[in-house]
Amino acid sequence: MAEYRAKIQWKNAGNDFVYDTFDRTHQITYPGGIQHKASSAPEYLGKKELANPEEMLAATLASCHMLTFLAVCAKSRLHVTSYEDNPVATLDKNAEGKFAVTHIQLNPKASFQGETPSAEKLQELHAKAHRNCFIANSLACKMAVEPKS
Repeated sequence: MAEYRAKIQWKNAGNDFVYDTFDRTHQITYPGGIQHKASSAPEYLGKKELANPEEMLAATLASCHMLTFLAVCAKSRLHVTSYEDNPVATLDKNAEGKFAVTHIQLNPKASFQGETPSAEKLQELHAKAHRNCFIANSLACKMAVEPKS
């Protein structure tokens, strides 16, 4: 078993605490020292220039999938030279009528040294990565992996 931590800090910088006006900006600090500011999504009165939890969830799944895909390719002796993704998280009402991230779509594109694997082989590699991705195995929402060539 392993544990992974982060520190979240928020402080009311105003004189009041009213839903429509309180600042949602907060600091996230990771044990290695990296820090970044985040907020809620603009639709929920946050700052559009800061990351929000929904974006970070999409990025977290995409990052885990990429790292797992790279491991699968390395073990298959396929030399990946670059990888990019543009994940999309969809916020909607779930079966209980509560807002939730109901779907995350990954759109990975990998480049290889030498011959590029066939579309079928790429699907197989991404399927194996998805099955073994820690974050994918932790989420209840629908997920789709649509490799781009």
